[in-house]
Amino acid sequence: MLKRLISLAIASCAVVMAVTAQQVTWSLDYSTVLNNREGGDEMTPDQTFFFARVTPLVGVDLMQGAHKLRGGISWYQPINEQWDGYKIHPVLYYTFTHGNWNASLGAMPRTMLRERMPYYLWSDSLSYVQPIVRGAIVQLDAGRDYWQVAVDWRQMQSTRVREAFNAFTSGKWHPAGKAVWLGGYLQYNHLAKRKNAPEGEGVNDDMTVNPLVGVDLSHRTALDSLELSAGALLQLQRARIAGGWHRPCAFVARATAQWKWLGLSENVKVGGGDLFPLYNNFGSELNLGDPYYRYKFYSRTDVWARIVSTRFADMRCTLTFHATDRTFGFWQQLSVRFFLDSKLWSRRHDGKWLASDHLGNVY
Repeated sequence: MLKRLISLAIASCAVVMAVTAQQVTWSLDYSTVLNNREGGDEMTPDQTFFFARVTPLVGVDLMQGAHKLRGGISWYQPINEQWDGYKIHPVLYYTFTHGNWNASLGAMPRTMLRERMPYYLWSDSLSYVQPIVRGAIVQLDAGRDYWQVAVDWRQMQSTRVREAFNAFTSGKWHPAGKAVWLGGYLQYNHLAKRKNAPEGEGVNDDMTVNPLVGVDLSHRTALDSLELSAGALLQLQRARIAGGWHRPCAFVARATAQWKWLGLSENVKVGGGDLFPLYNNFGSELNLGDPYYRYKFYSRTDVWARIVSTRFADMRCTLTFHATDRTFGFWQQLSVRFFLDSKLWSRRHDGKWLASDHLGNVY
């Protein structure tokens, strides 16, 4: 009888393991950025960022990847002669996948987002020091078309820190699979009070509505890629204790092109005056976008060259020119990103083994 029970237990374990099809996974994401900023003003002072970030993760996939659990850290380390200024962010999240849908909950790398958010929603500086989405991400991935929504709980309330969260959604849809696409961004930032807040400290709101229309002309040119987009940008902001809404509105346009190892990106904002009228009061706790968008006119031009472009590493040099109706800024950036995971490693001898999906952005 005992032998039968042992045999039955072993058989049951084998069946469970076969059904769950568990797989241990790992990944290593490393980046270094040297960004020297010159020509700024009181809104965008001259400064230099030089840091390295490494994010090692381990996890397990169950039922052919339908259920994923990942854990690790994201270590941000300024490069200087001391250890001062480092930040270690915990990474721990669960992802459920069904067809083209993905739903994740926990503390997740921002690189899981389908694309980098525009600079008027998320500045370079915040990308450097806040690499984690702390909340939830839901995504629909249908090739060129996509939709995603996320909630990022940026600050938990305490006697020292104000409660703050950021909710946003973005998407892109190509009607009938054509080159023209419709999409845009919708974002809401909330900055509340501290625990036992002093008198006069209130709740604040910041909302962005940004419908866009674009066209992908890559197949009609000799370039590897060419895409244009434009739309309206409406900001709704208020300090509830003061009452009333600020409603600045502007026109934004973007053009990106790439040919072999060279790339160009142009972002333009016209009209609307200061898009962040409460910035002097709350800074980046409420307004997450680049302060350059406080000017009536703003043009950002990025020119980059890929020095190294392999299956697992990307090194590029970028020159960024900022022009406003009052000032001019010039940034020089050298960045490296290295990504490797268990899936890529297992296919390292396969000619189809590519890491391009992971190396699209250096955050």
